[in-house]
Amino acid sequence: MPIRVPDELPAVNFLRNENIFVMTSTRANIQDIRPLKVLLLNLMPKKIETENQFIRLLSNSPLQIDIQLLRINNHQCKNTPAEHLDNFYCDFESIKDQNFDGLIVTGAPLGLVKFEDVTYWQEIEKIINWAKCHVTSTLFVCWAVQAALNILYNLPKYTRTIKLSGVYSHTILDPFALLTRGFDESFWAPHSRFADFPESAIREHTDLDILASSEEAGVYLFASKDKRLVFVTGHPEYDVGTLAAEYQRDQIAGLAPVLPANYFPNNDPENKPVATWRSHGHLLFSNWLNYYVYQITPYDLSIKDLILMNSDN
Repeated sequence: MPIRVPDELPAVNFLRNENIFVMTSTRANIQDIRPLKVLLLNLMPKKIETENQFIRLLSNSPLQIDIQLLRINNHQCKNTPAEHLDNFYCDFESIKDQNFDGLIVTGAPLGLVKFEDVTYWQEIEKIINWAKCHVTSTLFVCWAVQAALNILYNLPKYTRTIKLSGVYSHTILDPFALLTRGFDESFWAPHSRFADFPESAIREHTDLDILASSEEAGVYLFASKDKRLVFVTGHPEYDVGTLAAEYQRDQIAGLAPVLPANYFPNNDPENKPVATWRSHGHLLFSNWLNYYVYQITPYDLSIKDLILMNSDN
């Protein structure tokens, strides 16, 4: 089944060129089906690129999904046209009384910024706390993981001295976990972060189950037992050239970036990288949509206090 998006969203033509079935709102409205409502809070600077990446992963599912793009109210974005934001994004105030099947909160280039210095920190807190009663399952990615751990579990900000950048091998810790069903015992995934996620802090100060980790990159995937919270410390949504673009950007800025690990063939930036994480990324999002959203969400989203539902699941 297709992803349902606004007719004029750039992702429509971009993903159709990849033979991905994207359904416009006009066509979807004539189908007698209740699509999953998924809210995407996009915190990345290049919003159109990020939209394409996440919509691509969400498309690999038999479920029809209605994507709603959310932005931080009144936050200026230098890398995305204001017209695009006004046409395709909503503000929190316009959806705060609605319920959603799923919420995805993306990463943000804020690894070295203190929480209290993030200009929209109060809005992040408001949205994450709102999701407790208005979203069936929320998936946090990279920096959003760090933010959510602080807001929901009062964990402090942990920061790496050297940026973690590259593609790393990870190991499944629970062979029977629904979120990693179908995964190989080891798989590859990209990371690009200063944020750190000590395993000891997660085990000692939260009730979350760690599902996958890496000897080099650390904890990668963990989730709540009730399936309502999922944390991904890496970037399974990245395109094959995203890490290369970040490396070149930092080089131009004179930041002397570390060469992304396990990424450029023969560690030569002149060589074209090869994606080794696509299948894992698609399967991760398919499992989340199926087992953590579709299987436990109510048919009638007008029901309030979603946190009280399916407490035995």
